[in-house]
Amino acid sequence: MRKSWLVCVLLGTLAWGQAPPAAPPPAQAGQAPGNPAAAQTPPAAPVDKSASVPPDAPVLTIKGVCPVPAKTTTAASSKTASDKAGAEKTTAQGSKASPPDCKTVITKAEFERLANGLAPNVTPQLKHQLAAVYPRLLAMSQAAEKKGLENSPRFKETIKFAKMQILTNELQRNIQEEAAKVPEQDIADYYKKNPEAYEQYNVDRLFVPRLKQAEPDAKESDSDKDEKLTPEQQKAKEEQDKAKEAQGEEAMTKLAESLRARAAAGEDFMKLQKEAFEAAGMKIESPTINLPKTRRTGLPPAHAAVFDLKPGEVSQVISDTGGHYIYKVNNKEQVPLDQVKDEIKATLQNQRTRDAMDKYQNSFQVETNETYFGPPGPAGPAGMRPGPPPPHSAPRPRLAPSPTAPQAQPQAPPPDSKPN
Repeated sequence: MRKSWLVCVLLGTLAWGQAPPAAPPPAQAGQAPGNPAAAQTPPAAPVDKSASVPPDAPVLTIKGVCPVPAKTTTAASSKTASDKAGAEKTTAQGSKASPPDCKTVITKAEFERLANGLAPNVTPQLKHQLAAVYPRLLAMSQAAEKKGLENSPRFKETIKFAKMQILTNELQRNIQEEAAKVPEQDIADYYKKNPEAYEQYNVDRLFVPRLKQAEPDAKESDSDKDEKLTPEQQKAKEEQDKAKEAQGEEAMTKLAESLRARAAAGEDFMKLQKEAFEAAGMKIESPTINLPKTRRTGLPPAHAAVFDLKPGEVSQVISDTGGHYIYKVNNKEQVPLDQVKDEIKATLQNQRTRDAMDKYQNSFQVETNETYFGPPGPAGPAGMRPGPPPPHSAPRPRLAPSPTAPQAQPQAPPPDSKPN
């Protein structure tokens, strides 16, 4: 989750002024110091009971810090536990110390307004971080105001830049929110205009390895004898191995064509698959033959011709670096709109987000004085430039989730495909 620039600055102050970590507790009786078993056991995650806390219940009490007067209230408004006249008036030169009984109380509702303003999704970790850093920021910012530091040129320039960062983040959030308002008609129109994307196929797939598995040869694998080979003998051995590999590859290619013809004649794919693995010397279990719910993105682009077949037809041999593939289409159907409605909405939402961002990011041109800046170099810190919209909405969809595509590695069978 990408937080705003402000929360990065806010939580970054946690590293400043922190006390060194406490020493580990002494070992208990009968327990060896530095017991690795104990160190490897992570503590159980505490149960989140925050939902049971009423909105007006105090969740953070800061003693010794007066509440901010109403006219200077920040995003986290606060209330006092006493009925005194409020915080003491400050001047640019300084003021009296805060009364000892002065305190600021933050309710659950107030704290969550602040947290939600910093990050779209408030996690328990963020709550703890914010609760740890906020009291120090409140106390030190009040002390800075008493010194009149908010009137310094450096402060004003920092505020100007921070405002641009925060507004940029707000615009990105707004773009995400508006992009999520996808009209129902747009979803229906997209479904009608892209029917092929929502066709679902039941196919059988036969995999023929490209190479034969090398047969173990005790003499050839004897390292002592290999070391005794002369350079000429070693070169001759390598050429012999290449020729043997080429012959095996040619044999497997011919086998694939033969198996394809038998598959087209109606022979069982499982029987043919076992035969292919036996011919290749593969000792592992045959891969899954049937892919029950396959959509167009479920196979490699080079295998897309499969989706042009009619039910009952068998494809030509499709070869790549992984091996040879033969497909048979059993049937196909159109996935109903109600089953892919959320998928289409997410697709359109992402497209609307990209279009909106392109509109703003392409609305300007930049010229820099290289005499001053020097030649272009690596980009600056991530916090110094606006990034893409924070991904707190639906993740970028896959147009058509599908079975895992075959691996493109020699002599490796394709992994079992899982239905969508």
